[in-house]
Amino acid sequence: MVKYSVTRIMKPNNPSKNSSETKRKRAVRCIQATRSRDLAVQVASIKNGLIREFGIALGGHREVLKSALNEAEAIAWQTPYPHLVFPVLAEEKAVAVNRWAARQRNVTRISREISLAE
Repeated sequence: MVKYSVTRIMKPNNPSKNSSETKRKRAVRCIQATRSRDLAVQVASIKNGLIREFGIALGGHREVLKSALNEAEAIAWQTPYPHLVFPVLAEEKAVAVNRWAARQRNVTRISREISLAE
């Protein structure tokens, strides 16, 4: 009986190169995750500030404001610079909701006056 020896051809193993590349990739992912978390915290802080600022004036329309701010956040996250886009867009939407709520109050007041006049 003849025995055959099988040798496997392996790529040269360079653990220092592979591990340094892996470490670098992990570090980059970690930094990106940290930046995303930091941005998410900043966005949430701005959103809460706008809800406090405009929420009192809106009275019963606070949910409309929250919805508009969520929409602004979704649009901002689609850009490469959400931390720059969100504050401006969110404030524009908050002002628009505030104008809408004022118009609603005016319509309600006028309809009451008309119904009382009849």
